[in-house]
Amino acid sequence: MNNSNRYAVILCGGSGTRLWPLSRTLRPKQLLAINGDKTLFQQTVKRVSQHIDPRNLYAVTHEDHKFEVKGQLTEFLSKSVENVLAEPFAKNTLPAVAWATCQIYKQNPDALIAVFASDHAIDNEDAFICAWETAEQVAKKDYLVLLGITPNFPATGYGYIKPSESLGFNGLAYQVAKFVEKPDSEGASQLIGDGCLWNSGMFVFKADSFMRLLEQYQPDISQKILALSPENLTETYSQIPNLSIDYGLSEPLARASEKIAVVPVAMGWSDLGSWNAIHASHPKDQNNNATHGEVLSIDTQNSLLWSEAGLVATLGLSNIAVIQTSDATLICDRSRVEDIKDLVAAVKVRKPSLTETHPTVFRPWGSYTVLEEHANFKIKRIAVNPRAKISMQMHHHRSEHWVVVCGIATVSNNGIESKLYENESIYVPKMSKHRLINSTNKTLVIIEVQCGEHVNEDDIVRFDDDYGRALSSEQKY
Repeated sequence: MNNSNRYAVILCGGSGTRLWPLSRTLRPKQLLAINGDKTLFQQTVKRVSQHIDPRNLYAVTHEDHKFEVKGQLTEFLSKSVENVLAEPFAKNTLPAVAWATCQIYKQNPDALIAVFASDHAIDNEDAFICAWETAEQVAKKDYLVLLGITPNFPATGYGYIKPSESLGFNGLAYQVAKFVEKPDSEGASQLIGDGCLWNSGMFVFKADSFMRLLEQYQPDISQKILALSPENLTETYSQIPNLSIDYGLSEPLARASEKIAVVPVAMGWSDLGSWNAIHASHPKDQNNNATHGEVLSIDTQNSLLWSEAGLVATLGLSNIAVIQTSDATLICDRSRVEDIKDLVAAVKVRKPSLTETHPTVFRPWGSYTVLEEHANFKIKRIAVNPRAKISMQMHHHRSEHWVVVCGIATVSNNGIESKLYENESIYVPKMSKHRLINSTNKTLVIIEVQCGEHVNEDDIVRFDDDYGRALSSEQKY
């Protein structure tokens, strides 16, 4: 098949609540390196890019994650960066898929489009590509095609697909009879006995077929997606119903016995959607413990021990999950990991920042890490990427002290430009227009000490910005 007619859409939304405290709203699991050196999103991009022209890869994310997604995408497929679509509001999977599909449809109505989540792990990539190619052949017949995972245990955290008669294609594709919601353990065993498959959430379809189905089954979404433009994006997108592609298209098609198919595949798949899934995917020690970071365990079995900061030490425990970050620690029985969302909801009421942001926050120019914070001062480690710069800005309520610890800083401070080398510092008083610039090819690292009666991120007046962000006193750097 000509790669110019093959497209892929990667859905890069969601907050990954069940992987708290590692996953947070502003840095969800797909943007984290959980099972290797690369993030889950980067692994997905690399896997998909083997099969398509880089210019045909689209990613849909939330506005809050746009710059991080673009930055991670640049490492592999710089030609795809312009295809990142940033939703102003999270509206579930159907609007996200419809928006990307509409963009492709306008260029190529005959395009064959595959949709993948950004946070899944796949061990057997050859099997994945073969299933994708089979699904494309079925999709050419105007079917909406899913990849169904051959189950290897009675999972209660996944939905199931019940296949019916074979559609041919060498016995590799089946009509979908129905979808089954996440069952209990007994129900899951029964479904597997009946030949059901896990619903992976991966789709393949023709662009024009999808747009026809969208108009038929979800005319309101179809109308609004077709009307989207840069000028009306925020207003129009806010009016789109919040609906998953399963509820909005897949299930109605199955109930109507329309053209919806499934291609079974065994490819070592996991959605890495819970700490138990992380435990299952990681290497184990002789006591069936999966560990990450600095861990010491004595008489501990069947546990997940994960440290991002400091030592995790356990004694005489079994079947627990301990997840330690620099600002929060989760300890729970592994039998309760599916209930973490309830715990996160309680944390959000008491201390919302612990569910929203990490101590390290990524920006289009680099990142900053909060090292210490109190009512009237904050200490940060700021890393500015090569050839990048923060916005020209000013603060009403705080002054700042900058010390260069690595690299060379070019500083504009109240109209005066100067260079700072390692172990040199500068004072930025309140109301001073200032900018930090890295004009070198190496990462610039500074320590920033903020002092004042208000040291929150909303005390920024932005005058100029290279990244197209609004110039507002309510913006974060």
